[in-house]
Order: sequence, then structure tokens, then C-alpha cells
Amino acid sequence: MSCFSSVDESAHYGFSVCMLLAQYREQLGWAREGVVELGTGDATAIADVVAGLPDLRVRSFDISGPSVERARENIAARGVADRYTVELGDFFDGADSAAAPRVSTVIANPPYIPAPDRDILMPELWGGVYGNDLVLQLLKAGYRNVVTAVPSYADPETTVRTAEDLGYRVVNFLAMGLDYGEYSSEPKVRDHIRRLCAEGHGWAGEDEYMVAVALFTQDPDIPGDRAGQLLRALQLPV
Repeated sequence: MSCFSSVDESAHYGFSVCMLLAQYREQLGWAREGVVELGTGDATAIADVVAGLPDLRVRSFDISGPSVERARENIAARGVADRYTVELGDFFDGADSAAAPRVSTVIANPPYIPAPDRDILMPELWGGVYGNDLVLQLLKAGYRNVVTAVPSYADPETTVRTAEDLGYRVVNFLAMGLDYGEYSSEPKVRDHIRRLCAEGHGWAGEDEYMVAVALFTQDPDIPGDRAGQLLRALQLPV
């Protein structure tokens, strides 16, 4: 099992999380509660966020042993190990256990590669047939605020409509265009993405796609409803 790393995507994820947490600091209450994270990766993006937000505490979970080892090294190198902890295991078992302190905000850049099955170059990146299995599971996990990546080729409309059915609104988001990487370019994956997009389940160019990092909330006191803007930013018709 190897460690996934994407400089452009990680930079976008980290910058977006930092901006959204900073802008909605009081409403989200993360300085009091901290946040939890689904999927640590190499931790560089969020370690930099923690370093830049002195009141932020993050409890993260990853199922990859090598990723956890590398993440802990990167966190220690940035001097934030006291506020950014990583646990090896399933997020939904660990973060939601009876003994875990309850927080209202979760952040995630979850695996979102869509493919017919897990038999791809890096199975840990498989997000289900439509690519949004983990995002949908996260939205159903009961967190009041969800900050998550929403890629354009992973059935984003279903993600947004499911969120709305669960009482979430898209408060704000940051979107960026990305080139296909090694894993999106795998022929099996690329062909599957083309089929999904042809069937209306997303958008992708010949070698590019969009990723937004969005804040979904169930809190009626946080203003904003930008679901339509999010889908348009992801090149989806509204």
C-alpha cells in the first residue's frame, strides 16, 4: 500500500479549508470544539492550516498505515503534533464512538475516483461507482457542518441534492480546475468517467475536471445557499 499525494489538489484543499474555517470561525465554533477529519493523506495541507490557525485542533483518521506514518512525520516537522493527531482506522468507527468527544464540524478530502470496482491503480482512492460514496456517507453521519471536496466528475448533483434532503445548505465554496493525474488517467477510470458524464452524472474535459471545497451546514443561523452556484462552478447545468 502506497501513500497518495497530489501537490495541486492538496494545496487547493488546504487553502480552501483554511479560508472557510477562518471566515466562519465563530459560527462553526471550532476554536472551542476542534474538528475531525476523514482521511489524512500525507497531512501536509492541513498541518499548514493548523500552523496558521493557532486555536485549531484536528483529530484525523486514515485507513492507510503508510499514510499515517508519513502524516505523523509531516505533522511533527511542522511543530503541530499537540494540535493535530492522526489515528489509524476507520473514521466512522473512531470519530463516532461513544467515547469520542462530539464535535459539530468535519473536514474531508475523501477518495473520489469513480470506477466500476476497486480494481484500479490505487484502490484506496476508489469512491464507488459514482465516486461520491464516502461524501454521501459523511453527510449522513450527523455532523452539523461538513467541509468537503466535491469533484465535478463524481456525480456532484446527487451529492448536493442528498445534502439538501438531509437539511444542509451550501454556505460557501472555493472551486479550482485540475488536470487529470495518474489515477484519473488510468484507461479504465477515464472511460468510466466519460460514461458517467455522458449520462449526466458529472462533467470532465478531455484531461481536466473541477474540484470545489464546500461548506455544507444544517445551522439555520449561518446564512447562505449557494448550491446552484456550486453546481455551475462544477460545469453542471442547473
